[in-house]
Amino acid sequence: MNTRDEALRAIEGSLDQPSAARVYDYFIGGNTHYAVDRIFAEKVRDRLPLIGDYCRTSRQFLGRAARQCVRAGIRQFVDLGSGLPTAGNVHEIADEERPERDVHVLYLDNEPVALAHSEILLADTADPERHQALAADMLAPDELWDRVTDSDVIDVRQPIALILNAVLHFIQDDEGADAMLAAYRDRLAPGSLLVLSQMTNENPADEEERQALADLVQYYKSTTNPAVLRTMPEFERFFGGWPMLEPGLVYAPAFHPDDNTVFANAPSESRVIGGIARKPAR
Repeated sequence: MNTRDEALRAIEGSLDQPSAARVYDYFIGGNTHYAVDRIFAEKVRDRLPLIGDYCRTSRQFLGRAARQCVRAGIRQFVDLGSGLPTAGNVHEIADEERPERDVHVLYLDNEPVALAHSEILLADTADPERHQALAADMLAPDELWDRVTDSDVIDVRQPIALILNAVLHFIQDDEGADAMLAAYRDRLAPGSLLVLSQMTNENPADEEERQALADLVQYYKSTTNPAVLRTMPEFERFFGGWPMLEPGLVYAPAFHPDDNTVFANAPSESRVIGGIARKPAR
């Protein structure tokens, strides 16, 4: 059986409950989702009408962050919890920014459906010498980094942009979120960049929004990925005190906005925070 057939079988076996990756894909206008995901997504939208815009904000942040990393000299990306491929994947953005086609990208995810779709996309559109998708659990840093090290697309001795975009709100503190980030920070070469974003419950507009965000967390308990929201101080610790690239840790729409940025005129309404930090030289 070939890789595509195995990928399709993995997808078919994942339809008994909503997948957070597929729900996210639905909210940002992708086409990799199923009835179970759409039903759940519309339940969430009924309670939190702007959830689609929040997800679009996360995806747009990924694109702008990837461009900033390339402009900062990064030529290698490791995207953890990369999710389902849709418009604006890291390797596509990097190749737009670098016509030299010299940027290498490794996608890693432990959700079979996400990995399956990534394999299909990369088989059809990517350069196998520079772009790969692998199965790995980010909560097992030793094993995951072994996979990165053993890949033939990433040189761990050189600076890497490590991305966890719209992922950390699915990692609970009691699952070892702090130890996990510390392990990855330790393994990155000096000069590497750490790209992080997640949804926040910082400063809700009113009691109604505060309760809606709390309800969102409850809803996601029925999916493959229960959620947790964090304030800026709770989230900032994941950067390990590394110096931040401008403009620092901000609401995502305030990070190098462009003409397409959702919430550009009111970043704090986006419910998404993010930033990039650089590992200092030893």
